[in-house]
Amino acid sequence: MMTLHLDTCDGRRYQLPVLLRWDLELTGAVPCDSLRAVCLYDGEMAQVLPRAVRFTAAWDGEVMLRGVVDAYEITLSGQGLLATVEGRGMAALLLDNESEALSYERAPLSDILANHVSPYGIQTQVRQDVSGSGYAVASGSSQWRALQGFTNRFGGFDPYFTREGTLVAGPLWGSGRQIRVDDQTPLLSLRQREQRYGVISQVLIQDKVQHVSHQVVNEAFTAAGGQRRHVLYMPRSTPDARRYTGEYQIAQSALEQLEIDLELPFPFAALPGDRAELSLTRLNLTGSYEVVRSRSRMDGDGAVTLLTVSRR
Repeated sequence: MMTLHLDTCDGRRYQLPVLLRWDLELTGAVPCDSLRAVCLYDGEMAQVLPRAVRFTAAWDGEVMLRGVVDAYEITLSGQGLLATVEGRGMAALLLDNESEALSYERAPLSDILANHVSPYGIQTQVRQDVSGSGYAVASGSSQWRALQGFTNRFGGFDPYFTREGTLVAGPLWGSGRQIRVDDQTPLLSLRQREQRYGVISQVLIQDKVQHVSHQVVNEAFTAAGGQRRHVLYMPRSTPDARRYTGEYQIAQSALEQLEIDLELPFPFAALPGDRAELSLTRLNLTGSYEVVRSRSRMDGDGAVTLLTVSRR
């Protein structure tokens, strides 16, 4: 059973009544983890809901998501008097807050965490320490972008959040957990989508101040006939910065090129970072995929999981 506790700004902790329906999506990073839960309203909530700032959702006692309360609503209808709570994972704090424009001559990861993460009370865990020089945070960048840009450029990975709300500096993919989906698996639905739109075949980076240019090519997509060139301008750039930017733009554009949605008749079938081994002979769909999103929900029809898997 799913339970939901709310923590208020004045230190109070409150457990919502039995949830009538809920919808919880996990990504580990961006787009943000999210929760929507509905229960019967009682008078005590009048003092709790306006002050609620954090939530903890647990499934049979295991924490599934700890995060930030974004909104609540109270509705009266034929279903009775209901309360709805909506929230996002702790990544919301980094996405919602902007960084100052900063330039780092040389910075260890500890400086980046101290400047862009720790001020928001987020616990951190460093699994892969990195450092770099010549890193700049543009004005208007979110604190998440400031951190993610640093770890991706100098470590080749995106950080992620655990379900308990801890930021982990290290790659999510390859956690070792695995789910097998074959012809005997009770699939409720399946959707496979491969798109070419948005995938970049070539990035041309130009530095008009120094009169140099650098070209990065998506060899696999180009060989398959893809044609989508982007031109970026980077004044006073370094060769390393130009190379990284081109490769990063191509990699980001290809993240959603192939996605498969699987709907299973039970909650929390797998979590982001898990692997899905597919062996569906009728669809000629086999191979190893990575879970990038896991959405579990419960309503009057029961509980299900919608997994989105991809090759990354």
